[in-house]
Amino acid sequence: RQTATLTLVEPGPSRALADFRSMPGVIRAEPFRFAPVEFRAGQIMRRLNIQGLSDEGILSRAVDRNNVRIPLPPRGLVISAKLGEVLGQQVVIDNRAGANGLIGADVVAKSAPDGYTMILISTGTVAISPHIYPKMPYYALRDLACVSRVTSTGELLVVHPSLPANTPAEFLAHLKSNPDKLAYASSGIGNITHLGVLLFLQMNGASAVHVPYKGAAPALLDVVAGHADLYFASPISAQPLVKAGRVRQVAVTSAKRFPPLPDVPAVAEAGFPAFDISGWWGLLAPAALPREILSRVHAETLKAMEQRDTRDKLTAQGIVVITNTPEQFAAYIRSEIGNWSRIVAASGARID
Repeated sequence: RQTATLTLVEPGPSRALADFRSMPGVIRAEPFRFAPVEFRAGQIMRRLNIQGLSDEGILSRAVDRNNVRIPLPPRGLVISAKLGEVLGQQVVIDNRAGANGLIGADVVAKSAPDGYTMILISTGTVAISPHIYPKMPYYALRDLACVSRVTSTGELLVVHPSLPANTPAEFLAHLKSNPDKLAYASSGIGNITHLGVLLFLQMNGASAVHVPYKGAAPALLDVVAGHADLYFASPISAQPLVKAGRVRQVAVTSAKRFPPLPDVPAVAEAGFPAFDISGWWGLLAPAALPREILSRVHAETLKAMEQRDTRDKLTAQGIVVITNTPEQFAAYIRSEIGNWSRIVAASGARID
């Protein structure tokens, strides 16, 4: 009997994130939402110290061979924990952040196709990056095998409380009456937090100043401080600040109201039904993964994602569980690459 493991390698928190966590009312109000990732990982790993099934299952060999690489840990910890349960294995996360997720994805694309290395990958890494980087180290639909889409989440339009806007319509009116006077934060050039706002501005004939940051925490922190006026935040990071009165939520960016936040209107309700910016995550593996292993991984992934406690934990983070077949996931990625191609082309965004 041997144990397969998944290791979490997470860079230390930035000074901005440390400052953010120390704000009154943020962590004390909802400690699980912005708890240090090291602490959450420790909790998960202690629960996942399970012996594997020798010669059965695809994740039952060497300790250092099974690595699921996950750029953003909170949802990854929930998913990897449940995968560990259904597979009867210990699952360890190896977090390879950087370059909008390209570093981790490239590692997996170049890994042996043996079922021991997979990645939870996001919209930006798969669908946006090919259009903004002049040279990609891999191509998702050529170098990676689709297992299943696993989650979806709308972004949350948050503003500094001083802005006279409580609804999408009020926000739009204020934005259009103050051209180039408002600043919108993003977590970096060429991701959803940048291109989503840019698309919103273009659709409404409005303009604002883009202020890119190196990550989501400093971007949101500067909206709290009043140095930026608005930001497309993830629900999990924004909700403690909303409840503490440090930012105001105006709308979700999905086409319809987002199930975990039923009282927050969608941007589309302001008269723009075509506006739909939703982030998603999916599980992929090296492209040459044998079909029988892919089928097993897919079946176990669906089993993990469809359990009630998985859905409940992710819903609490503002995340909706969505699964599909490998073929459906590949078709969805193709459509997303096409959709974001048009958005990036209209924005002129480019990273040299």
